[in-house]
Amino acid sequence: MAGMKVLVTGGAGYIGSVTAKALEEAGHTPVILDSLLTGPLAFVRDRIFYEGDIADRALLRRIVDEHPDIEATIHMAARIVVPESVELPYEYYRDNVAKSLELFDELDSLGKSRVLFSSSASLYALKDDFEVTESDPLAPNSPYARTKRMMEEVLQDMAVATGLRAIILRYFNPIGSDPDLESGIYAKEPSHVLGQLVMAARGQKDAFTITGTDLPTRDGTGIRDYIHVWDLARAHVRAVERFDEVLAAAGEPSVVINVGAGSGVTVRELLTAFENVYGQEVPTREAPPRPGDAVGAFANVDRSVRLLDWRTELSLEDAIASALAWGEKRQEILGYE
Repeated sequence: MAGMKVLVTGGAGYIGSVTAKALEEAGHTPVILDSLLTGPLAFVRDRIFYEGDIADRALLRRIVDEHPDIEATIHMAARIVVPESVELPYEYYRDNVAKSLELFDELDSLGKSRVLFSSSASLYALKDDFEVTESDPLAPNSPYARTKRMMEEVLQDMAVATGLRAIILRYFNPIGSDPDLESGIYAKEPSHVLGQLVMAARGQKDAFTITGTDLPTRDGTGIRDYIHVWDLARAHVRAVERFDEVLAAAGEPSVVINVGAGSGVTVRELLTAFENVYGQEVPTREAPPRPGDAVGAFANVDRSVRLLDWRTELSLEDAIASALAWGEKRQEILGYE
């Protein structure tokens, strides 16, 4: 399936913009739909772009009318900040769940049946060894995570009852930036751990805060599976290109696939790796876990290898180096550090 047009909702965001570039590098054409609620217009660059809401059915019909050759939709548009979801559950359920329902129903009506959905590893229940497969128990512990679980169930049910077909990618922890430093983390104060580390290293914060130090991990800090965002973007390209054969191999109208590096890294281990790449120590402090924080997990990636013939190629150190480089570059692109 070469030279496809792919609708990317949330394509002005961090992962969306990097995925748009990966699609272009593979010979495809992304069509961006984004409300710009959070994603910056600068990340759209010169791509086909529609500013608007994913629940705007008239807009969706216009996009498909103007681009009838759209072959698939990558649905990334969502609110994503866990502590904010605890404070603003209505906004999270409205934007992530209710609006996605309208999107999916309209895509089905328009005959645009292939949906690639951005889900989250934050759904998984805690396991003693932290390695999770797609069939392991789920226990989403924040409104954000529960919206992702609801959308998985919606898609799975709609795939049974309608013409929609779904590949659900459960992301682990994307870090880093696009290889050409044209997009990356855009939040002025990122909530995720590597963004906080970069800010502390660059003197934009007085210290890096380790949230949670008595968790049931090897060193008491949370464990995550960090994946370079460029590897994650290329996983989307592979899933879009192989969409029909992936579902044929799975033997179902929808399938869930973990997308991660396949290894766990604790916060303290990440700090050590960061300091090795950066070449200096970073001032740190300790604090209790934030509301909604999970102890963590890492991906069993057997299914992504089998169905997508995909695995990560870039290292944790590669991702840290690109995040640091983006920290130096983003003032030029976004107008702020």
